[in-house]
Amino acid sequence: MKLKTLSAVMLSMTLLYHTAGQAMVKGADVSWLTQMEKSGYKFYNSSGTQQDLFPILKAHGMNAIRLRVWVNPSSGWNNITDVVAKAKRAKAAGFDILIDFHYSDTWADPANQTKPAAWSSYTFDQLMSNVYWHTYNSLVTLKNAGITPKWVQVGNETNNGMLWSDGKASVNMKNFAWLINSGYDAVKAVNSSTKVIVHLANCENNSLYRWMFDGLQSNGAKWDVVGASIYPTQTGNGDWFTMDNQCYDNLADMASRYNKEVMVVEVGMPWDDPKNSYDTIADMLKKMAAIPNGKGLGVFYWEPESYNNWQGYSLGLMDNSGKPTSAMDAFLLNY
Repeated sequence: MKLKTLSAVMLSMTLLYHTAGQAMVKGADVSWLTQMEKSGYKFYNSSGTQQDLFPILKAHGMNAIRLRVWVNPSSGWNNITDVVAKAKRAKAAGFDILIDFHYSDTWADPANQTKPAAWSSYTFDQLMSNVYWHTYNSLVTLKNAGITPKWVQVGNETNNGMLWSDGKASVNMKNFAWLINSGYDAVKAVNSSTKVIVHLANCENNSLYRWMFDGLQSNGAKWDVVGASIYPTQTGNGDWFTMDNQCYDNLADMASRYNKEVMVVEVGMPWDDPKNSYDTIADMLKKMAAIPNGKGLGVFYWEPESYNNWQGYSLGLMDNSGKPTSAMDAFLLNY
């Protein structure tokens, strides 16, 4: 059922349930932060005063930070040492933490799920062991630094599994399920209350999500939260709200079909169209709050701090001077 077809009474009841049960997650993935700072980037609040990024995000209603982990990146950025440094700053500023394991030395996404170079010749049993111990040791390192994540992703945008070709879901769903369980067990061994996320891209594609999570379920995979990416565009989908409605329908189905919580762990929109970005973020937060039984956890924006064409990315929430655009104010809304 689409949100726009819900009766006013049912919508108000679901919003009330969510408000009473838990605070809406309003998050930001800021994994580029230390690299940007090293490159000389500075950040400014809405008044134009230079400030650390975390209080800027806090002032705009954000309450959670997402950080990616790469196994052995050639640049060093996003290795566990870099992640700990960012996580300590985020915790000191009062943010909850989501840790996102890519299980790669570089970007993992629907088109790329490359094994870490050191794991390239491993048997599948060795891959399962390394997923466990990489996850476990990383989380213990964070715990020793005073950081216990509220959520952990085991894999990033795993539309067709991870650690290809051994964990390619379309070839061997059972292998992918076992890799997910290796990560899940490691997370719970460090902290049983941390929620484990399985994350796919293309939130608007319900058939993809049903295929994946039906397959994982039938192969005994364990997870707590369905995570999704959505990058609304004006091309190919009519308008941003079309994708947003499709994403809501999909996540409501996921919550009902598997009795799991759901969360948008990545969203990004053009920085120079703040009006449409604001409206879409606001609508997305409202839809998350309307997921039945309080199972919609919230929304993470992907790299809002990026600006001035950093790494060729133009979907941040800062203008070219490093100040928040009005789109970031959407996270101040309460549902």
